[in-house]
Amino acid sequence: MADLKWYVVRAVSGQEKKAKAYLENEIMRQGLEEYVPQVLIPAEKVYEMRGGKKRIRERSFFPGYVLIHADLSHGEAEHIIISTPGVIGFLGANDGSATKKAVPLRQSEVNRILGTVDEAEEQAEVLDTPFVVGETIKVMDGPFSGFSGTVEEVFEERKKLNVMVKIFGRNTPVELNYMQVEKES
Repeated sequence: MADLKWYVVRAVSGQEKKAKAYLENEIMRQGLEEYVPQVLIPAEKVYEMRGGKKRIRERSFFPGYVLIHADLSHGEAEHIIISTPGVIGFLGANDGSATKKAVPLRQSEVNRILGTVDEAEEQAEVLDTPFVVGETIKVMDGPFSGFSGTVEEVFEERKKLNVMVKIFGRNTPVELNYMQVEKES
């Protein structure tokens, strides 16, 4: 039975997904799934408004790092991980030699990271760009579409804003949800 532990691998920042795909393909090709059953990029889904459209994207909790559940006592598994394109090496202790020895994560760290990932999956979408009082916004949807306004109040839990919109020369208070507005650039 494999002695599986969690390790952190440094990857070229922005290429974590490519490195993960290369790793998974190579592990399957070599038949080492027993020694490296899981490769994980801790991420959360966030949505943002761009050009009046809601866009969902994944944001990594630890840019430049990939978590690997592996048994490194099998030398071939460690070699495949290190020689994968986009992988810089293991995050670990330098024992004085030129190569770094891979140091497994403590179980408490693993639980915290995996717990955060699970919470992010269970949680509804997270707004990437919260609004602040006094900020100028542009209404993108609804009857006031095209108008600009100033944020008067932010209701984070309800994802709504009280906005002062100038209509026919008069300031008018309007309650809008986050999806109806975007920050004015």
